[in-house]
Amino acid sequence: MQPLNLVLLWHMHQPDYRNYETGEFMLPWVYLHAIKDYSDMASHFEAHPAMKAVVNFVPVLLDQIEDYAAQFAMGQLRDPLLRLLATPDLEQVSTEDRLRAFDSCFRSNHVTMMQPYPAYKRLFELHETLRERGEPELAYLSGQYLADLLVWYHLAWTGESVRRDNEVVVKLMTQEKGFSYENRMQLFNVMGEVIQGLIPRYRKLAESGQIELSTTPHYHPLAPLLIDFSSALDSEPGSSLPAEAAYPGGKSRIAHQLTSATESHARRFGTEPDGVWPAEGAVSTPLLEIMSDQYCRWSASGEAVLANSLRKSYPARSLPERGQYLYQPYRVEGKAGSVTCFFRDEKLSDMIGFEYAKWFGRDAAEHMVHSLEDIARNSPPGENPVVSVILDGENAWEYYPYNGYYFLNDLYEILENHDSIRVTTYRDYLAFMNPADVVTLPVLAAGSWVYGTFSTWIGDRDKNRAWDLLCAAKHSYDLVMQSGRLTSEEMAKAERQLASCESSDWFWWLGDYNPPYVVSSFDQLFRDNLANLYALLKLPVPVSVNEPISHGGVAQESGGAMRRAS
Repeated sequence: MQPLNLVLLWHMHQPDYRNYETGEFMLPWVYLHAIKDYSDMASHFEAHPAMKAVVNFVPVLLDQIEDYAAQFAMGQLRDPLLRLLATPDLEQVSTEDRLRAFDSCFRSNHVTMMQPYPAYKRLFELHETLRERGEPELAYLSGQYLADLLVWYHLAWTGESVRRDNEVVVKLMTQEKGFSYENRMQLFNVMGEVIQGLIPRYRKLAESGQIELSTTPHYHPLAPLLIDFSSALDSEPGSSLPAEAAYPGGKSRIAHQLTSATESHARRFGTEPDGVWPAEGAVSTPLLEIMSDQYCRWSASGEAVLANSLRKSYPARSLPERGQYLYQPYRVEGKAGSVTCFFRDEKLSDMIGFEYAKWFGRDAAEHMVHSLEDIARNSPPGENPVVSVILDGENAWEYYPYNGYYFLNDLYEILENHDSIRVTTYRDYLAFMNPADVVTLPVLAAGSWVYGTFSTWIGDRDKNRAWDLLCAAKHSYDLVMQSGRLTSEEMAKAERQLASCESSDWFWWLGDYNPPYVVSSFDQLFRDNLANLYALLKLPVPVSVNEPISHGGVAQESGGAMRRAS
């Protein structure tokens, strides 16, 4: 079996949940994933020093992690759920805060994050019994109930590595109930220590050469669409587009967000990134040209994007077996050619994202390694195959027992001791790569890591309406910024707010394939961002911004925070 190069890329991202007008965090997902997934992922690398990978941090996530670290340090909390955890007397909290706790503290995968804990499950069952009798019945739930609920919710969201190493967490889980204010503050302080240590831990791993850190344009914009809406037609020629022909000034906006990301990365990690994982793995030739201008060495996307590109490049040829073209680096002809492109193995990536959670950890790890060995055996003689496995670094683990601890521990252990599979990073791979291994791609078909299309973000009524609202706001932004009416400080605030409005996440969640309560939250966040932008521009908020865009529908596997590649 000839050697095979494996690059694991873990993409760490959350959209900006802050309301810039009030300073409040509207949803708690950044700090919850920080104490669970970002801490666990660092711990696995620390426990397996021979394991290598790429970790991609979106700057807006790092901004929020630093924001939370400062909140813990100063004790000035701007997250309502954290404030409740640290409230001395829970008997005196408002009805709004009580309902917030009830609404928030059961949001998790109940199979893996509630059922293993009988005390937490009893709290849920009591709540459901009273809720079925009507909302006023919930008033009978005491401050002690709220204390136990808040502690158990945060214990359930605590990473496996923290549970195994922290005596406070072990003690609280053993205690089960009757948590005092002192108990709550003990847990609060543990969470603060974990969050404050995250960025230094990843920087240390990068400085040792064990991981490569990459970045994404600062606020996670769907770059090809901001540059040109018609790029959606590359993969779906009949797709419906927004009323506007193009997002005003989209190309300069992407260049600005990429520059901002590079500066943010250098400030936090001491060096500029070599590579960029574009938001949603969404690529186009104009985007690669922008990356080339900013000295980006590598980027990556989805397998379906490569397949579409090969069909467009060689329309008279039939597409060969995927093993004959997938495991190679590519460069697009022309100016974009200075950026080496890699394409993820959809099957292996989706096995981790959607299937292995149902397996025993060791069985799943061995199956993945056997799959990699099969790829190596079937590679053409003399080739230097590179397999890219790329997926979210936080969202899958909620569905795994023990937050994926056994799967990742066994996978890393097997890989770091394997004779034929060479775990590496894109930076290291490029350093020893034979230039003859790079394949020239005449045409790059614009697309994303989901289905190879942009249908998750554009093309239906609700998504297109959101784009229309954003385009209208951008026209107003351009006029006001050029008018000289704002001070330099006011302009900086407006620019930051616009960047948050440009995030791909708002468009991801709109649609009838996502559950209504989630759609409602992200719909409101998007429109709040737009309203804040108009306020910063000193303009009245259009009536259309106050009207809900989407209502959601029946939850199904095609919805949620993760999506299969095909």
